[in-house]
Amino acid sequence: MAQISLFDGINKFAITKPIRLIELFGGYGSQAFALKYLGANFEHWKLCEWAVKSIQAYKDAHCKEDTTDYSKELTKEQIFEYLYQKGISANYNEPMSYEQVKRLGERKARIIYNNIQATHNLVNIQQAKGNDFEIKDTDKYCYVMTYSFPCQDLSSAGLGKGMEKGSGTRSGLLWEVERILDECQEKPQVLLMENVPEVIGANNVKHFAKWLEKLESLGYHCYWQVLNGKDYGIPQNRERCFMVSILGDYFYEFPKKIKLEHKLKDLLEDDVDEKFYLSDKMKEYIKAENGKWTGNDDKSIINRDIGVTINTRVGNTRADCSDYICDELPANTNLKCLGIFDYKASDKFLGNRNRFNKTEIAPTMLTNHNYGVVVNSNNNLKQKLCNELIQSGKVKEGDIIRHSYTNSRFDDFRIENKENHDCCSTLTTRADCIGVVKDYRIRKLTPKECFRLMGVKDKDFEDIAQNQSNASLYHLAGDSIIVNVLMAIFKNMIGE
Repeated sequence: MAQISLFDGINKFAITKPIRLIELFGGYGSQAFALKYLGANFEHWKLCEWAVKSIQAYKDAHCKEDTTDYSKELTKEQIFEYLYQKGISANYNEPMSYEQVKRLGERKARIIYNNIQATHNLVNIQQAKGNDFEIKDTDKYCYVMTYSFPCQDLSSAGLGKGMEKGSGTRSGLLWEVERILDECQEKPQVLLMENVPEVIGANNVKHFAKWLEKLESLGYHCYWQVLNGKDYGIPQNRERCFMVSILGDYFYEFPKKIKLEHKLKDLLEDDVDEKFYLSDKMKEYIKAENGKWTGNDDKSIINRDIGVTINTRVGNTRADCSDYICDELPANTNLKCLGIFDYKASDKFLGNRNRFNKTEIAPTMLTNHNYGVVVNSNNNLKQKLCNELIQSGKVKEGDIIRHSYTNSRFDDFRIENKENHDCCSTLTTRADCIGVVKDYRIRKLTPKECFRLMGVKDKDFEDIAQNQSNASLYHLAGDSIIVNVLMAIFKNMIGE
C-alpha cells in the first residue's frame, strides 16, 4: 500500500552533506548498519534506547573500539542514581525501579553506564529534551532521525490498544517524537519511520493522519509505503510500513523491487550445534523404510524456502509442553501427525479447523502465536512429533515448521506470499519456535541464521552475540528492521 498525496514536493531530494544519524528506539542499530554497508559518510550522533540488552548490543556492534571508563570518577551510588533517573529497562516494557537497578551490582551498572556514554545514548525517549539532540549547523550536516516506535499495541499479535495521543500505550510513544521536534530549534532534514503495516490500518489510520498533519505543519513532505523484505534481496516475507519525511519542498521515490536471488536454504549454516535439533537422526531410518525421501504429499503443514517473520518473544518456549496438548484426540480429527495450527485452547484446535494450507510458504510468525505440530504423545513431545513428521514423509528437506507450545492470544494464523516459494515468512521474536528440515532432521533456526534473515553480516552478528544469550539474540533480531530494505531506502536519497 503506497501513499496517496496531492501535495508532493517540487525537487527530488538528495543528501549531499555528511549525515548525523539520530536513532530513536534504536535497538542494535539496523539503520546504522544500512548506512555503513552503503559506505555513506555518516556519524552516530544520538541514540535513544532504554533496553539494557539492546544498549549492550548497540555498543558491541558500533562502538566496540571505545574502551573508555567513563564511570571511573563516580561512586556506585551515583551510577545507580544515574541509571534510575535515565529510565533503563530490563524487560523492554517499563523502566527499572531503583531497587532493581541496585540489584544489577556495581560491575554491571558501570558497564551499562559506559555503554550509554560511548553510544551517545539519551536512553528513555520520555526523558529526552529537544536540545539534547544538539541539532545545529544544518547548512553543513544532514540530520537523519529514525523512529521505529513500539508496535505492541498496533500489530495483530498485540492487544490492539492503538497509538492515540495521550493513550499512554507503548505505541503511543510516537507522540514523544512530536514533542521532541517541537522542542528542537533546528529540525532534522530527514525523518524515517518504520512500523508494522497496521500503523496505517483501519484501527490506527486516523491517528496516523494526525501525525501526518503535524509533520506537514512543521514543513515536512511525507511519503509512505509498505515494503516487503523479500523484494529487496532477503528471503523473508516481512512487510513493514516505512515513511520518509523531507523538510522543505522536496519529493522522494521509494526503491523499486529487485529479483530475489537467494532462498532460505542459502542462508542456513552448514554446521549446527546439536542443541538446536528437535528430532533424532532419521537419515538411516528413512533410507531403510522408504528408500528415498518421501516428501510432503498431503498438502499440509509447512513451507520450504521461505522463512518466517522474527519477533521479540523468543526464548519463552517450554521444552516439554505436553500439558498444552490433549493426549486423546477426538474421533473427528485426523491427527496422526499434525501440521501448522493454532492451539489457543485445546477444545478449539482439536475441532474441524482449517489447519493446513496448500502452500510452500510458511505463515508469518507473530508475537504470541502458537503454531506447532502435534502427535498423540505425552513424553518428549517435540522430539516425538518431529520424528513422526519425518517418518511419515509429511515434510521434506527445506520445509519450515512451527513447534511452539506457549500460550497465545490468537485464534487464527495467516499464510503470506502464496505465490513465492523462495523465501521465509516473517520471523518474529519467537524465532526459536521455528524449525527447518535439514538432512533428514528437524532443528531450530540458529540466532546467526535469524540475523542473516535480517540482513546483518556475520562479522557484525559475532560482535553483537559476544555479550548476549541465544534467547536475547532471537529477541533482538525479531525486534529489528531488515537492513537491506533500509539500504534501498537510503540509497534513493543519498546523492551521487
